Amino acid sequence: MDKLTQIEAFVEVAEKGSLVRAALGQHITPVMLGRRIDALEKRLGVKLMHRTTRHLTLTEQGTLYLDHCRKLLADLGHADRMVSEGRHRATGHLTVSAPAAFGRKHVAPHAAGFVRAHPDVQISFNLTDRVVDLVRDGYDVGIRIGGVIDPSFVAVKLASNRRVVCGTPEYFERHGIPRTLEDLANHNCLAFNLQGGQQRGWYFQDQGKQVTVRADGNLNCNDGELLHRWATEGLGLAWRSSWEIQAQLASGELITVLDDYALPQYDIMAVYPQQRHLPAKVRFFIDMLKEVYARPDYWLK
Repeated sequence: MDKLTQIEAFVEVAEKGSLVRAALGQHITPVMLGRRIDALEKRLGVKLMHRTTRHLTLTEQGTLYLDHCRKLLADLGHADRMVSEGRHRATGHLTVSAPAAFGRKHVAPHAAGFVRAHPDVQISFNLTDRVVDLVRDGYDVGIRIGGVIDPSFVAVKLASNRRVVCGTPEYFERHGIPRTLEDLANHNCLAFNLQGGQQRGWYFQDQGKQVTVRADGNLNCNDGELLHRWATEGLGLAWRSSWEIQAQLASGELITVLDDYALPQYDIMAVYPQQRHLPAKVRFFIDMLKEVYARPDYWLK
């Protein structure tokens, strides 16, 4: 017999003043209810109430214990309601990880509208291009662009995205258009560098297989926005996400090349640890981003 059952039985009997009335309220026999009180007193090693066939009175220890038990059950009920409401009403502290540039432009700006709609939520962002460990670092949800997702996590697609090679029309007029991956060796590739200056390659799909191409050029950095700006200035080719350049593609300011080699799936996703009941704050936040990103002109702004 668990402690909570014993405590509930004790409080019910004390408040009803009768084993019979308390038993009717709990839909059990008075004998069974009496056994629960006996087990509680035996576990505590004290007498909580004096019982006769007609009267029931609390001992001094019983009166003191009743006050604590009432508070305990009230706190437990409050905790149950809070957790249950969290499945249907967005409450609490929502912690979000997202890539730096994407998070600044397309995640954090929507936080104000979200907290207006859900005033009981507080949001914290960590905008970094480092892939964080959501469980170890205590994040509710992470926004990811492409990459392999751990099978212990749930990934929800927020929007379609591809990684493409792009440049200005003026650049292609001066240097020609690459037709194959080998042609990239003849172009000024604006590369992303890693710690220590090592350049990260560009990933493509060639005959159904993923391949890595070394991107060489006279400019490289570890900031995606700067690479984007250099490409817009006609300084070379950049390997960028379609979400980042969609408006410039529509206006003709930038042009993509080698599209047949682009990775087919580099989508924008929300990732969270698998759990039986997803908190409403996470579910509503993901739904909000999906709705925003699905607007026909969103990526063209």
